[in-house]
Amino acid sequence: MNIKIEDRRKSKITFSLKLASGLIFIAGLGLGLLTLASAAGIWLGLWDFRRGFTLLGTANDYGDLIALACLGLTLCVSLASQLFKIDHAGKLVGMAAAGTLIAAVAYYIPESFRPPEGVNYPPIHDISTDTLSPPKFIAILPLRADAANTVVYGGSTNMTAEKLAQATREAYPDLVTQRYNATRAETFAKALAAVQQLGWELVAAVPEEGRIEATDTTLWFRFKDDIVIKIEQQGNQSIVNARSVSRVGTGDVGANAIRLRAFFALL
Repeated sequence: MNIKIEDRRKSKITFSLKLASGLIFIAGLGLGLLTLASAAGIWLGLWDFRRGFTLLGTANDYGDLIALACLGLTLCVSLASQLFKIDHAGKLVGMAAAGTLIAAVAYYIPESFRPPEGVNYPPIHDISTDTLSPPKFIAILPLRADAANTVVYGGSTNMTAEKLAQATREAYPDLVTQRYNATRAETFAKALAAVQQLGWELVAAVPEEGRIEATDTTLWFRFKDDIVIKIEQQGNQSIVNARSVSRVGTGDVGANAIRLRAFFALL
């Protein structure tokens, strides 16, 4: 009799642990699919980036709670499986752990889009080291025919060239015209190498004009941002200006500035 009671008790515990493991996996998978859908819908043309951001924001709002709950329940499943010597405990723990891992990754992705603590990026998407005479796009213009954002400096809604220049100087005081003790040809070659190293898609390279144009595609939402680099000779120095402009979005969460900093760091 005692053996049968013990068997029924163990059967109930096994069922509960299986249910818990399944729920953990489903919760983690659901969060993962929500995060993936935020970008996949844009890739497939099902919705625009605004809906994508909304979905990603929802995943971020609940992601930490779901991930922590999955982790706590996974630990409980693991301990209970060992304590009650449940058959196939490894499979149950593995399923729960997989759900927890998916939830953690799904939370990390939207969290990585948040700016660092205390950093407030201005709502701008056109960053130039020369705010008085920004480098002009030429070869890329046909590629931006359907872009929501213009390449006219300060030409966005509720924006002027003066306001954009001021916001850029205040937010990114380090992004200014750069000077190098090298000829324009030498600097052009290094700039071209930097573009290739950064993985940007080269659109135009015109040595006689000192102009390079390229497109950078972001990893998650596959946004396309365009870059133009202008190199001029001044005495024994070469003068380098660069500009990076998003095709969509009012603000860029610092992406264009980060891109230019990476370029100049290599240069």
